[in-house]
Amino acid sequence: MKELQPLNENVLLDITEDKGEQKTASGIIIPDSAKEKPQFAKVVAIGNIENPGIVVGDTVFYKKFSGTELEFESKKYMTVPYADLLAKIVETEEI
Repeated sequence: MKELQPLNENVLLDITEDKGEQKTASGIIIPDSAKEKPQFAKVVAIGNIENPGIVVGDTVFYKKFSGTELEFESKKYMTVPYADLLAKIVETEEI
C-alpha cells in the first residue's frame, strides 16, 4: 500500500470535494469554476514538526493562497506549510 508522507514542516490535507451539483434558489447550476474553494480541510498526515498543535483527523482552517494541490490515487490532497495553518476547529458545548 502506498501513502503520502509530508516532509519537513508540512501538513497533508484531504481536500476531496463532494461532487454534488449546486444550484441557486432560482435553479441556476453553479459550475465548479465559479465556486469558491473551502479553506477547511481534514489533516491526513503531519511532517517533522516539534510539538504540533494538531493531530491526524483534526479539521483545520488554512490561508487562502497557500499550499500545493495534488492528486494521489483518485483523491485530492494539499500540502501546506505548518505556519500557514490558521486555526483548528474544536467541538465545544453550549453553555
